[in-house]
Amino acid sequence: MLLLAFFFITYTSIADPGKGWISLFDGKSLYGWHHFNNTKEIKNWKIEKGSLVCLGAKGPSGSGDIITDRSFRNFELRWEWKVDKGSNSGVFYHIVEDPKYKRAIETSPEYQIIDDVNFPAKLEDSQKAGADYAMYSAGKNKILKPVGEWNTSRIIFNKGRVEHWLNGIRIVKFKAWTKTWNKLRSEGKWKEYPDYGLSPEGKIGLQDHGNKAYFKNIEIREL
Repeated sequence: MLLLAFFFITYTSIADPGKGWISLFDGKSLYGWHHFNNTKEIKNWKIEKGSLVCLGAKGPSGSGDIITDRSFRNFELRWEWKVDKGSNSGVFYHIVEDPKYKRAIETSPEYQIIDDVNFPAKLEDSQKAGADYAMYSAGKNKILKPVGEWNTSRIIFNKGRVEHWLNGIRIVKFKAWTKTWNKLRSEGKWKEYPDYGLSPEGKIGLQDHGNKAYFKNIEIREL
């Protein structure tokens, strides 16, 4: 009876890791992912030692971004990541997939992933790691691991309330679709992208910015 009870506990913990978490990456395949606006074979990402690795080669139509097959509305997303020296990448959410868009970034907010220290160009604060790219900068409390070391990140989106976390610290907090948000959107980088950030639901995406980047333990739960 004791052995049976132990087996049941072990089985249920594997089948349901608790609190509704869903794995988006199984550690061994690209199952559940496809190129933005393209379902052909993915060649610019591969699996290395249980990690999902962007090779920086860029894919169809000059965009090598990959996105989930499934859409999400309110969620908590968590993952681990690292980059090579000078690399740039990102995590998207609420991507609207439609032929009229060339890239995921035209509609979706981005959690910036980048080597703040060695990137070969000047970075604005809203372009640095952990920022809501080109919108909200990370706080001064940010702790970024050195190149080659794994960082842990989270995005929480709940009815327009957004939080970015990095290595256990909340570094960004804002509310989407407010007057402040709309002002940033309309006066900055996104003024030429009328649909940026407007969708309350969409796909999760990983960016191929032409550099190597590594992801693992990608999990999401709906709120």
